[in-house]
Amino acid sequence: MSPFTKGEGNTPLSADERADLLPNLANQEELNEWERQNILEAYAWALAPNNLRRRDPLVESYLRDLHRRMFDQTWRWAGAYRTTEKNIGVPHPEIRERLAALLGDARYWLEHETYPPDELAVRFHHRIVSIHPFANGNGRHARLMADVLAQRQERPIFTWGGADLVHAGDFRQRYIDALRAADANDIRSLLAFARS
Repeated sequence: MSPFTKGEGNTPLSADERADLLPNLANQEELNEWERQNILEAYAWALAPNNLRRRDPLVESYLRDLHRRMFDQTWRWAGAYRTTEKNIGVPHPEIRERLAALLGDARYWLEHETYPPDELAVRFHHRIVSIHPFANGNGRHARLMADVLAQRQERPIFTWGGADLVHAGDFRQRYIDALRAADANDIRSLLAFARS
């Protein structure tokens, strides 16, 4: 097993996907730190007031650009949809169709105030995680997308349990359990976790 696929809830990478790692890293700890720095830059870009106002997050190009910005210093495939099957997510040929449906649904939710702002962002987060469009980084990407949607609705960004969700532990397990409850059409745990 690769040192880059361990842990509950982690998406295993294919040999080809692992070969597209840009920096020379020895283990998961180094990879996590490298990705963290890359992601912090993407957060600053995504949540900058000018980008929040002028960029529409509910278009496919934004989803891909955000993932690319989060992982472009880490993976060659950053921003590209996965081409392999994973332990989670829709079959890869369905990714574009499912994302188009999600983006359309989210736009409708916003325009018709179907859900309160936090719930809208968390429902979007859950759906994009369940689609799992990228080889890796889907949870982190979905959380940042939810933060962007919250901010655009004049809500604070989420705290997501207030802990590092990349490393194994109680917080990560609570997050995974909340995602599973949402899979069973109970969004309450994920909504509570997002603001805890």
